[in-house]
Amino acid sequence: MTVVSKVKISPQGPMLSRFIQGYWRLADWDMSPRQRLSFIKAHLELGITTVDHAHVYGNPSCESLFGEALKLEPALRQQLEIISKCGICVGGARSVAHYQSGRQAIIDSVEESLQRLGTDYLDVLLIHRPDFLMDADVVADTFNHLRQQGMVKHFGVSNFTVPQMSLLQSRLDQPLVTNQIEVNPINLDVLESGILEAMQEARVRPMAWSCLAGGAIFSDASEPMDRLRATLNELREELGAESIEQVIYAWVMRMPAQPLPILGTGNMARITSAVASQELKMNPEQWYRVWSASRGHAVP
Repeated sequence: MTVVSKVKISPQGPMLSRFIQGYWRLADWDMSPRQRLSFIKAHLELGITTVDHAHVYGNPSCESLFGEALKLEPALRQQLEIISKCGICVGGARSVAHYQSGRQAIIDSVEESLQRLGTDYLDVLLIHRPDFLMDADVVADTFNHLRQQGMVKHFGVSNFTVPQMSLLQSRLDQPLVTNQIEVNPINLDVLESGILEAMQEARVRPMAWSCLAGGAIFSDASEPMDRLRATLNELREELGAESIEQVIYAWVMRMPAQPLPILGTGNMARITSAVASQELKMNPEQWYRVWSASRGHAVP
Protein backbone atom coordinates (compact mmCIF):
# COMPACT_ATOMS: atom_id res chain seq x y z
CA MET A 1 0.00 0.00 0.00
CA THR A 2 1.34 3.43 -0.98
CA VAL A 3 1.54 5.86 1.92
CA VAL A 4 2.06 9.61 2.08
CA SER A 5 5.28 11.13 3.33
CA LYS A 6 5.77 14.41 5.17
CA VAL A 7 7.25 17.42 3.35
CA LYS A 8 8.47 20.79 4.55
CA ILE A 9 6.07 23.29 3.04
CA SER A 10 8.48 26.24 3.25
CA PRO A 11 11.94 27.00 4.71
CA GLN A 12 10.45 28.15 8.04
CA GLY A 13 7.14 26.35 7.73
CA PRO A 14 5.75 23.15 9.20
CA MET A 15 6.07 19.57 8.00
CA LEU A 16 2.78 18.60 6.33
CA SER A 17 1.59 15.47 4.55
CA ARG A 18 2.12 15.36 0.76
CA PHE A 19 -1.66 15.05 0.35
CA ILE A 20 -4.10 17.04 2.48
CA GLN A 21 -7.54 15.80 3.47
CA GLY A 22 -10.16 18.45 2.82
CA TYR A 23 -13.23 18.59 5.05
CA TRP A 24 -15.36 21.27 3.36
CA ARG A 25 -17.99 18.67 2.41
CA LEU A 26 -18.02 16.79 5.71
CA ALA A 27 -21.59 17.88 6.44
CA ASP A 28 -22.71 16.10 3.24
CA TRP A 29 -21.10 12.75 4.07
CA ASP A 30 -23.85 11.65 6.48
CA MET A 31 -21.44 10.11 8.98
CA SER A 32 -22.01 9.55 12.69
CA PRO A 33 -19.34 10.86 15.11
CA ARG A 34 -17.93 7.34 15.40
CA GLN A 35 -17.81 6.97 11.60
CA ARG A 36 -16.05 10.32 11.32
CA LEU A 37 -13.48 9.14 13.85
CA SER A 38 -12.90 5.95 11.84
CA PHE A 39 -12.45 8.05 8.70
CA ILE A 40 -9.83 10.23 10.39
CA LYS A 41 -7.96 7.13 11.55
CA ALA A 42 -8.14 5.60 8.08
CA HIS A 43 -6.48 8.54 6.34
CA LEU A 44 -3.93 8.80 9.15
CA GLU A 45 -2.95 5.20 8.37
CA LEU A 46 -2.26 6.32 4.79
CA GLY A 47 0.02 9.06 6.12
CA ILE A 48 -2.43 11.90 5.47
CA THR A 49 -1.93 13.82 8.69
CA THR A 50 -2.86 17.32 7.47
CA VAL A 51 -6.52 18.36 7.38
CA ASP A 52 -8.05 21.44 5.77
CA HIS A 53 -10.94 23.36 7.34
CA ALA A 54 -12.43 26.84 7.23
CA HIS A 55 -14.63 28.83 9.57
CA VAL A 56 -17.21 29.17 6.79
CA TYR A 57 -17.44 25.50 5.71
CA GLY A 58 -20.70 23.64 6.20
CA ASN A 59 -24.12 23.97 7.74
CA PRO A 60 -23.85 22.53 10.33
CA SER A 61 -20.25 23.59 10.76
CA CYS A 62 -17.75 21.06 9.39
CA GLU A 63 -15.32 22.15 12.11
CA SER A 64 -17.91 21.22 14.76
CA LEU A 65 -18.55 17.83 13.15
CA PHE A 66 -14.81 17.15 13.04
CA GLY A 67 -14.45 18.30 16.65
CA GLU A 68 -17.19 15.91 17.77
CA ALA A 69 -15.24 13.01 16.29
CA LEU A 70 -11.91 14.17 17.71
CA LYS A 71 -13.48 14.45 21.16
CA LEU A 72 -14.00 10.67 21.11
CA GLU A 73 -10.23 10.18 20.98
CA PRO A 74 -8.47 13.45 21.87
CA ALA A 75 -4.97 11.95 21.64
CA LEU A 76 -5.31 11.89 17.85
CA ARG A 77 -4.82 15.66 17.85
CA GLN A 78 -1.08 15.11 18.29
CA GLN A 79 -0.99 13.18 14.99
CA LEU A 80 -2.73 15.91 13.01
CA GLU A 81 -1.80 19.24 11.47
CA ILE A 82 -4.97 21.33 11.37
CA ILE A 83 -5.40 24.14 8.86
CA SER A 84 -8.29 26.58 9.06
CA LYS A 85 -9.19 29.76 7.23
CA CYS A 86 -10.84 33.04 8.14
CA GLY A 87 -12.14 36.15 6.44
CA ILE A 88 -15.37 35.21 4.62
CA CYS A 89 -18.71 36.43 5.96
CA VAL A 90 -21.60 34.67 4.25
CA GLY A 91 -24.11 37.45 4.79
CA GLY A 92 -27.76 37.11 5.75
CA ALA A 93 -31.24 38.48 5.23
CA ARG A 94 -30.05 42.08 5.46
CA SER A 95 -26.41 41.82 4.43
CA VAL A 96 -24.40 40.63 1.44
CA ALA A 97 -21.52 38.18 1.53
CA HIS A 98 -18.30 40.07 2.17
CA TYR A 99 -14.74 39.78 3.42
CA GLN A 100 -13.44 40.81 6.84
CA SER A 101 -9.73 41.03 7.68
CA GLY A 102 -9.96 43.36 10.67
CA ARG A 103 -8.23 42.46 13.92
CA GLN A 104 -11.31 41.50 15.92
CA ALA A 105 -12.87 39.60 13.00
CA ILE A 106 -9.76 37.42 12.64
CA ILE A 107 -9.45 36.82 16.38
CA ASP A 108 -13.15 35.97 16.73
CA SER A 109 -12.93 33.56 13.80
CA VAL A 110 -9.90 31.77 15.25
CA GLU A 111 -11.43 31.51 18.70
CA GLU A 112 -14.62 30.04 17.27
CA SER A 113 -12.67 27.58 15.10
CA LEU A 114 -10.66 26.41 18.11
CA GLN A 115 -13.83 25.93 20.12
CA ARG A 116 -15.54 24.00 17.34
CA LEU A 117 -12.52 21.80 16.62
CA GLY A 118 -11.89 21.13 20.31
CA THR A 119 -8.24 22.16 20.19
CA ASP A 120 -6.22 24.99 21.71
CA TYR A 121 -4.13 25.83 18.63
CA LEU A 122 -4.15 25.76 14.82
CA ASP A 123 -1.08 24.58 12.99
CA VAL A 124 -1.80 26.92 10.08
CA LEU A 125 -4.25 29.83 9.65
CA LEU A 126 -4.97 31.18 6.16
CA ILE A 127 -6.71 34.36 5.04
CA HIS A 128 -9.37 32.66 2.91
CA ARG A 129 -9.78 35.27 0.16
CA PRO A 130 -8.10 38.60 -0.63
CA ASP A 131 -9.96 41.41 1.11
CA PHE A 132 -9.94 44.61 -0.96
CA LEU A 133 -10.15 46.51 2.35
CA MET A 134 -7.25 44.63 3.95
CA ASP A 135 -4.90 46.77 6.00
CA ALA A 136 -1.68 44.75 5.91
CA ASP A 137 -0.35 46.38 9.08
CA VAL A 138 -3.49 45.38 10.99
CA VAL A 139 -3.33 41.79 9.72
CA ALA A 140 0.36 41.53 10.60
CA ASP A 141 -0.26 42.84 14.12
CA THR A 142 -3.13 40.37 14.54
CA PHE A 143 -0.99 37.46 13.35
CA ASN A 144 1.69 38.42 15.88
CA HIS A 145 -0.91 38.49 18.65
CA LEU A 146 -2.27 35.06 17.72
CA ARG A 147 1.23 33.59 17.61
CA GLN A 148 2.21 35.12 20.95
CA GLN A 149 -0.97 33.73 22.52
CA GLY A 150 -0.13 30.25 21.21
CA MET A 151 -3.36 30.08 19.24
CA VAL A 152 -1.74 29.74 15.78
CA LYS A 153 1.69 28.39 14.86
CA HIS A 154 1.98 29.41 11.20
CA PHE A 155 0.20 31.73 8.77
CA GLY A 156 -0.54 31.75 5.07
CA VAL A 157 -3.03 32.94 2.49
CA SER A 158 -5.50 31.50 0.03
CA ASN A 159 -6.36 32.66 -3.51
CA PHE A 160 -3.93 35.61 -3.28
CA THR A 161 -2.18 37.11 -6.31
CA VAL A 162 1.56 37.80 -6.28
CA PRO A 163 1.16 41.51 -5.36
CA GLN A 164 -1.41 40.72 -2.65
CA MET A 165 0.85 38.11 -1.09
CA SER A 166 3.90 40.38 -1.38
CA LEU A 167 2.09 43.26 0.34
CA LEU A 168 1.15 41.17 3.36
CA GLN A 169 4.58 39.53 3.51
CA SER A 170 6.23 42.96 3.57
CA ARG A 171 4.61 43.66 6.95
CA LEU A 172 5.29 40.30 8.61
CA ASP A 173 8.20 39.24 10.83
CA GLN A 174 7.77 35.59 9.76
CA PRO A 175 7.33 34.26 6.21
CA LEU A 176 3.92 33.19 4.97
CA VAL A 177 4.10 29.40 4.67
CA THR A 178 1.72 28.79 1.74
CA ASN A 179 -0.87 30.11 -0.68
CA GLN A 180 -3.84 27.81 -1.26
CA ILE A 181 -4.86 28.16 -4.92
CA GLU A 182 -7.08 26.44 -7.49
CA VAL A 183 -5.02 24.10 -9.66
CA ASN A 184 -6.58 21.79 -12.26
CA PRO A 185 -6.45 21.10 -16.01
CA ILE A 186 -9.40 23.44 -16.62
CA ASN A 187 -8.09 26.45 -14.68
CA LEU A 188 -4.89 27.09 -16.62
CA ASP A 189 -4.85 30.81 -15.79
CA VAL A 190 -2.93 29.98 -12.62
CA LEU A 191 -0.04 28.84 -14.82
CA GLU A 192 0.24 32.31 -16.37
CA SER A 193 -0.49 34.39 -13.26
CA GLY A 194 3.07 34.29 -11.96
CA ILE A 195 2.03 32.92 -8.57
CA LEU A 196 3.60 29.49 -9.09
CA GLU A 197 6.89 31.07 -10.18
CA ALA A 198 6.86 33.43 -7.20
CA MET A 199 6.25 30.57 -4.80
CA GLN A 200 8.93 28.44 -6.41
CA GLU A 201 11.34 31.37 -6.07
CA ALA A 202 10.55 31.59 -2.35
CA ARG A 203 10.66 27.77 -2.00
CA VAL A 204 7.12 27.86 -0.64
CA ARG A 205 4.79 25.07 -1.71
CA PRO A 206 1.24 25.98 -2.68
CA MET A 207 -1.75 23.91 -1.63
CA ALA A 208 -3.90 22.91 -4.61
CA TRP A 209 -7.68 22.98 -4.16
CA SER A 210 -10.27 21.70 -6.64
CA CYS A 211 -7.78 19.51 -8.50
CA LEU A 212 -10.74 17.72 -10.13
CA ALA A 213 -12.51 21.01 -10.95
CA GLY A 214 -15.45 20.18 -8.73
CA GLY A 215 -16.25 17.13 -10.86
CA ALA A 216 -16.73 19.15 -14.07
CA ILE A 217 -14.03 17.11 -15.81
CA PHE A 218 -16.22 14.02 -15.40
CA SER A 219 -19.70 15.47 -15.88
CA ASP A 220 -19.45 18.36 -18.35
CA ALA A 221 -20.66 17.24 -21.79
CA SER A 222 -19.08 20.10 -23.76
CA GLU A 223 -16.67 19.56 -26.64
CA PRO A 224 -13.65 20.95 -24.71
CA MET A 225 -14.33 18.56 -21.82
CA ASP A 226 -14.79 15.63 -24.19
CA ARG A 227 -11.40 16.46 -25.71
CA LEU A 228 -9.75 16.74 -22.29
CA ARG A 229 -11.28 13.48 -21.06
CA ALA A 230 -10.09 11.67 -24.20
CA THR A 231 -6.52 12.86 -23.57
CA LEU A 232 -6.66 11.94 -19.88
CA ASN A 233 -7.87 8.46 -20.83
CA GLU A 234 -5.02 8.06 -23.32
CA LEU A 235 -2.57 8.95 -20.58
CA ARG A 236 -4.31 6.62 -18.14
CA GLU A 237 -3.42 3.74 -20.46
CA GLU A 238 0.12 4.98 -21.12
CA LEU A 239 0.91 5.51 -17.45
CA GLY A 240 -0.85 2.39 -16.22
CA ALA A 241 -3.10 4.49 -14.00
CA GLU A 242 -6.29 3.19 -12.40
CA SER A 243 -8.34 6.23 -13.37
CA ILE A 244 -8.15 9.67 -14.93
CA GLU A 245 -8.29 11.04 -11.36
CA GLN A 246 -4.85 9.58 -10.80
CA VAL A 247 -3.63 11.16 -14.04
CA ILE A 248 -4.88 14.57 -12.89
CA TYR A 249 -3.12 14.32 -9.53
CA ALA A 250 0.08 13.25 -11.30
CA TRP A 251 -0.29 16.28 -13.62
CA VAL A 252 -0.69 18.65 -10.65
CA MET A 253 2.26 17.17 -8.74
CA ARG A 254 4.49 17.32 -11.85
CA MET A 255 4.63 21.11 -11.54
CA PRO A 256 8.00 22.31 -10.19
CA ALA A 257 6.29 24.40 -7.47
CA GLN A 258 5.29 20.98 -6.04
CA PRO A 259 1.70 21.74 -4.97
CA LEU A 260 0.13 19.71 -2.16
CA PRO A 261 -3.20 18.40 -3.50
CA ILE A 262 -6.23 18.75 -1.23
CA LEU A 263 -8.59 15.79 -1.47
CA GLY A 264 -12.29 16.61 -1.19
CA THR A 265 -13.81 13.15 -1.08
CA GLY A 266 -15.05 11.15 1.91
CA ASN A 267 -14.61 7.88 -0.01
CA MET A 268 -11.57 5.97 1.28
CA ALA A 269 -11.18 3.98 -1.94
CA ARG A 270 -10.79 7.21 -3.91
CA ILE A 271 -8.39 8.60 -1.30
CA THR A 272 -6.26 5.44 -1.46
CA SER A 273 -6.26 5.68 -5.26
CA ALA A 274 -5.23 9.35 -5.14
CA VAL A 275 -2.32 8.53 -2.84
CA ALA A 276 -1.16 5.83 -5.27
CA SER A 277 -0.87 8.48 -8.01
CA GLN A 278 2.47 9.44 -6.44
CA GLU A 279 3.94 6.42 -8.21
CA LEU A 280 3.05 7.72 -11.68
CA LYS A 281 5.88 9.34 -13.65
CA MET A 282 4.63 11.88 -16.20
CA ASN A 283 7.09 13.21 -18.76
CA PRO A 284 7.00 16.79 -20.16
CA GLU A 285 5.30 15.76 -23.43
CA GLN A 286 2.52 14.02 -21.52
CA TRP A 287 2.08 17.03 -19.23
CA TYR A 288 1.79 19.39 -22.19
CA ARG A 289 -0.64 17.06 -23.90
CA VAL A 290 -3.07 17.77 -21.05
CA TRP A 291 -2.38 21.50 -21.38
CA SER A 292 -2.99 21.36 -25.15
CA ALA A 293 -6.21 19.37 -24.76
CA SER A 294 -7.51 21.94 -22.30
CA ARG A 295 -6.50 24.95 -24.40
CA GLY A 296 -7.57 23.41 -27.69
CA HIS A 297 -4.23 24.10 -29.36
CA ALA A 298 -0.55 23.29 -29.03
CA VAL A 299 1.97 25.59 -27.35
CA PRO A 300 3.24 28.48 -29.52
